[in-house]
Amino acid sequence: MLYIFLLKLHFIQFSLVLLVYNIAKVIFPKSMTKNAPVTIKDIAQALNISASTVSRALRGMPEIHPETRQAVLQLAQQLDYQPNQLAKSLVKSRTKTIGVILPTLSYYFFSSVLNSIEEAAMQAGYSVVVCQTNESYLREVAQIQNLLNSQVEGFIISLARDTQHFDHINRLLRKQIPVVIFDRYDESLETSKVIVDNKLAAFKATEHLIENGCQRLGCLAGPPSLLISNQRLDGFREALQKYNLPYTDRYIFHSDFTPENTIMQALNMMSLPQPPDGILTMSDRIAFSTMYAFKQKGIKIPEDVAVVSFNNEPTCIYLSPSLTSVNQPIQEMGAQVVRLLLKQLESEHNTPETITLSTQLMVRESSMLSSKKFA
Repeated sequence: MLYIFLLKLHFIQFSLVLLVYNIAKVIFPKSMTKNAPVTIKDIAQALNISASTVSRALRGMPEIHPETRQAVLQLAQQLDYQPNQLAKSLVKSRTKTIGVILPTLSYYFFSSVLNSIEEAAMQAGYSVVVCQTNESYLREVAQIQNLLNSQVEGFIISLARDTQHFDHINRLLRKQIPVVIFDRYDESLETSKVIVDNKLAAFKATEHLIENGCQRLGCLAGPPSLLISNQRLDGFREALQKYNLPYTDRYIFHSDFTPENTIMQALNMMSLPQPPDGILTMSDRIAFSTMYAFKQKGIKIPEDVAVVSFNNEPTCIYLSPSLTSVNQPIQEMGAQVVRLLLKQLESEHNTPETITLSTQLMVRESSMLSSKKFA
C-alpha cells in the first residue's frame, strides 16, 4: 500500500511539473525564443502578482515580503531577465545627454566650440546631440522641442541671428530645465552665460587702428538686432570718442553675414566721398568677403584701408595680407559652458552665473600701415 501511495504521489508531482511547463509556454511564448527578452510583466503574470510588486522586489525595496522577493529573484534568474537600462534612465530623467543648439556649424567659431563642448561632456560621462538653426528663430524653437522630445537633460544654446523673442527659452527656465547660453545671448535671459567682453575687445581693436594712423574709421557690423554686434559697435564708438575722432552713422554699415550682402555693404562704404582708411568688421567671415571685394576693385590693404576683425580663424594667417583679428578663448569657452551646465544638473538650487572671458588682438599685416610697418 505504501509503495502504491508513493507511486501516485510521484505521478502527481510529475503532472504538476508538466502543467507548470505548459503554462510557462503559454505565459512566456516570447521568452522561449533566444531574441525576445523577458519583461517585468512576464514575471508578474507567472507569479500572479502585480508588475509594480515585481519592480519593487527587483530593486530590493523593504516593503516587499522576503518570500515574495525571493520568488521574484529566483524566477528572474531562471528566465535570464535583464533590466532595460534606457527605460530606467528615462524614469529617473537621467539620459546623460546634452542638447546643443548652434546658429550654424559652417562657422569656424561654432564648430570649434562644439569640439570643446563634446570633449568636456564626454569626460563627464555625457553624450551630445547637436542641432543647427541656420540663423532662423522658427527653427530654433522647433529644435528645442525636438531635443525635449529626445529627453535631453539640459541645453547649451547660442542664439540665432533672427531670434528676438525668447518665450521658448524662458519656458525651459520656468520648467527648471538647465540652460547655459554662450557667445550670442540676450541680457533679459536669467540663465548662466559664457561670453567675452565684446565692447572692450572692439575698443582695443579700434584703438589699434587709430594708433597705426587711421583717421576715418568705418564699422562693418552685423544685423542691428544682434546684441554682440551692438556691443562691438559701442566699443568702436568709445574708442573714437577717446581719441576725439568723429563718429557718424554714414560710416556704419550692417551685414547679414552672407557674402553677397557683405560685398555690397563693403563696396558701398568705400564709395563714400571720403571713404574710411580703417575698418572694424564684426567677424572674420565678414572680413573675408570684404577683402575679396576690395581686391577685385583694386583697393589695397592696408595701404588704402586697414582691416581688423573678430574670431581669429586659422585662415587669417594664410591670407594676403594676413588678417588682424581678435582671438577668443574657444577651448575654455566650451569647457566653461559644460561646467556650468553640469553644476545645474547636479544641484536643485542654482543662481545664474556669467563668466566673461578675456580676448587677445592678434596683429598681422592687414592693419599695419606702410608708414608704421617698417618703422
